[in-house]
Amino acid sequence: MNENKRLKPNTPTPDSGESPLLNESILFLIFESVKWDIHILCLTASLNQKLRAIAERLLWRKLCAYRAPRMVKALANGAPNSRINGGWNALAKLMFFCCGCESTRLAGHFVKSSRFSKTSGRSFLTKKCRGDLLYVSDPCEHPLGDKDDDVGIFRGVFRGFTRSKTRASLIQRQVGLEESVRCPYCGARVWSMTTARLVPNSATRRLGTHDGGLEYFVCLNGHLHGTCWLVPLSSDEEGNDGSEDSDDGLDDDDDRTVKDGSTSSMGEEV
Repeated sequence: MNENKRLKPNTPTPDSGESPLLNESILFLIFESVKWDIHILCLTASLNQKLRAIAERLLWRKLCAYRAPRMVKALANGAPNSRINGGWNALAKLMFFCCGCESTRLAGHFVKSSRFSKTSGRSFLTKKCRGDLLYVSDPCEHPLGDKDDDVGIFRGVFRGFTRSKTRASLIQRQVGLEESVRCPYCGARVWSMTTARLVPNSATRRLGTHDGGLEYFVCLNGHLHGTCWLVPLSSDEEGNDGSEDSDDGLDDDDDRTVKDGSTSSMGEEV
């Protein structure tokens, strides 16, 4: 059964007083025509309770699948119509929203494009947790003006976090949940990976930051967010091809760039 057949018609009658926008088939066609623009979807979901319910049940999932089909297929174990930890609306926000950094007073904002990579995600996993699947974005760079280093803000998401080796390691180490930090995407409580001492050196190298310049959190639903200090590269470092931080033979075909209007495969481009 295809997606269009599963959509509820909800056809309004002349006496019903309901807007045609409550017809799911019409909504589906409208958002297809605007290439699932997240700004329009946010506005639609805020109009009333019925539209918000339709968005949470259907539209956020379709937006995620349209913008990053391979990543979503991997996260949903090949069943993109299934539920996902934290909800599809939280994943959509994670795809397109940089959460900012409170300590440096950097406000959150929508981004025009985001590249999510499972190879980058692999750099954030300790050797014992390399069986987990984690997608991490390239850092969103924020100059601070009077400082040499820029602040990089990044985000990511685990597949099946409740069954992951990373979560098992956190529980085994009896790491407590943070009291003052919440996930900016789903509102759940978070673990500090820095406190848990689960930040591998490969993450520091991947982001191009210095020791102690990286901090990130993972929430109960498997959403990751963090910050780092981006050290300016010398001319010699800029010419480096990055082979030192290769993906250990991991095929990176599923790296995705989530753009404001389209998706594209990045292949091996880093």
